[in-house]
Amino acid sequence: MTQQPAQSPQFFLTAPSPCPYLEGQFERKVFTHLVGDKAPELNDLLTQGGFRRSQNIAYRPACETCRACVSVRILAQEFQPTKNMKRILRQNADLIGTAHDAEPSTEQYTLFRSYLDARHKKGGMSDMTVLDYAMMVEDTHVSTQVIEYRRRGPDSFITGKGEGELMAVALTDTMGDGLSMVYSFFNPELTDRSLGTFMILDHINRAIAAGLPHVYLGYWVNGSRKMAYKVRFKPQEHLGPQGWERVD
Repeated sequence: MTQQPAQSPQFFLTAPSPCPYLEGQFERKVFTHLVGDKAPELNDLLTQGGFRRSQNIAYRPACETCRACVSVRILAQEFQPTKNMKRILRQNADLIGTAHDAEPSTEQYTLFRSYLDARHKKGGMSDMTVLDYAMMVEDTHVSTQVIEYRRRGPDSFITGKGEGELMAVALTDTMGDGLSMVYSFFNPELTDRSLGTFMILDHINRAIAAGLPHVYLGYWVNGSRKMAYKVRFKPQEHLGPQGWERVD
């Protein structure tokens, strides 16, 4: 019988449950724990292999009858915004994004709660308490930051900090080859600002500034309207049976 080293991750498989994206389908996930000194290195390898992080868990779909979930990453250094994306950047020029340690706040949770109630009232996260939110932010063994987007305060250009109203938040992992957008949320009343798109564009700019090649967006689900926005950011790569394949 072959013994695995104590440092080797153990993988587990969930029971089937209804798919939140495609009606009539059932999802299963394979997952492992991201803990200890090797967690950042393991997170890099697993993310590059199509996994996503949630707290100290890395998971990916392992559905028996469906392959609709496709891992997507933007080629940041080659990205060219569309005319509409340039308009969104101009529209949000009064916002400044500031990166903080992975620490939750009451202000963040209030915005998070408003976002869930407006956009995902029947979703799997709809009943998350303030403690659940704190765990989502704090329970990480990798390089994670909370990026807060606020209206520019009167001294923002001097201090480099946004001091006004909190408009949007992104929970982001920094990896060896890019930024992974773990979760993001925003003021649901400000639909004209397209804040979800703006945060992705901002992460692309952050990756470019840091010399990182990729921005990981998680899964695009073919056939799900909720996920259709992810394929607008070109060029990008999709993870298939032969590895990462470019999509222009």
